[in-house]
Amino acid sequence: MPLPLPRAALGARNLNPKDAMFDLKIVQSDPDFVRQALARRNSPIDVDEFLRLDGKRRELLLEVETLKSERNKASGQVAAIKRQGGDASELIGSLSGLSERIKELDAEAGAVAAKVDEWLMAVPNAPDASVPYGKGEEDNPELHRRGEPRVFDFPVKDHVDLGAGLAGLDFERAARLTGARFVVEFGAVARLERALAQFMLDVQTREHGYTEVSPPVLVNTATMTGTGQLPKFAEDSFKLENSDYWLIPTAEVPLTNMHAGEVLEESALPFGYCAHTPCFRSEAGSYGKDTRGIIRQHQFYKVELVRFAHPDSSFDDLELLRGHAEAILQKLELPYRVITLCTGDMGFSSAKTYDLEVWLPAQDTYREISSCSNCTDFQARRANIRFKPAQGKKTRFVHTLNGSGLAVGRTLVAVLENYQQKDGSVVVPAALQPYMGGLEVIEPR
Repeated sequence: MPLPLPRAALGARNLNPKDAMFDLKIVQSDPDFVRQALARRNSPIDVDEFLRLDGKRRELLLEVETLKSERNKASGQVAAIKRQGGDASELIGSLSGLSERIKELDAEAGAVAAKVDEWLMAVPNAPDASVPYGKGEEDNPELHRRGEPRVFDFPVKDHVDLGAGLAGLDFERAARLTGARFVVEFGAVARLERALAQFMLDVQTREHGYTEVSPPVLVNTATMTGTGQLPKFAEDSFKLENSDYWLIPTAEVPLTNMHAGEVLEESALPFGYCAHTPCFRSEAGSYGKDTRGIIRQHQFYKVELVRFAHPDSSFDDLELLRGHAEAILQKLELPYRVITLCTGDMGFSSAKTYDLEVWLPAQDTYREISSCSNCTDFQARRANIRFKPAQGKKTRFVHTLNGSGLAVGRTLVAVLENYQQKDGSVVVPAALQPYMGGLEVIEPR
């Protein structure tokens, strides 16, 4: 599979603002489908509001077109009168009034159209029929588990205390440098996180066929909008003052938009990108949650996986993507489980999502370490990413998928806690030892 795609496989950029939202035609032609999709998501968005706004928009456009037709007809009459040497001043006066009225209606139609667009941009992706109904995380069914949690014969430490004993995690210095929810890593612990990222990239590129990408971590508003981060999640993101640049909340944003406005060849599908980047989130909606340690920080690292798939087989690709993320946990021999997110717990852009949750001994529970989602054509429609079928001339939207392969910081937490020893040392998983120069145990200092 030739990746990155050769230029011959790409069409000309063709950005169309009308495509940057939920499909207008579906809401117009089948509002009941949209009502049902929103009801399954427990969304309060009112479809009748859209129908009222869209009806008004169409009325105004019809009136504008009617008046423009009248103006064109009157303009022709003025020209005919002038050719015959007659006086067209009265008709010219009426033309002026028509033009003023058209200008007013155009402005009104534009304002209504902006409200229609705003409504469409707020509508989440429709959940796939296979997604179980539910109101929140308590309704997420478990798909399967792998690995048995280790039974410890000594008091278990959490990663914060382990990191301190290894002289590897320093939250106080980070707080002085920046503020809360940051960390400074030192020595073998810093190297362990780097080893995890390198290991993940090697597995995803060498074994699973992803093309590694090193994208910008600053993107513009159009790019953030393409994947659904904007306008809905502006408060959860960091924006540079007096600029159009945003810090990426995940590499999904630049990777998915890598082909924004392009037309791909059908033969190129499916293909995937992976990237190791810092991620930045304000965590505006998580005050008081996970304040201890590095579970939820403003800056963290992930190895992200993004796939571009054919609409006819994208859910097969979702299973494949989930397997690629699970492979990392299996190679690290970390106990984990997979759950299917219910309709009430799914992300804004997703049609179906699996969460991978790793076992954390200190919390005596499973915690999310990867979300693997099929966004169907939702993001591709916003970013205008299409493909040209081998048969037929009409282009179609691709399906985009994404998942963490994995969240590096949370994987570091899982390794520290699951591989800890009674004396405070941490055994280096066998899969990581080549990346640690053969080091087998990180000793306390």
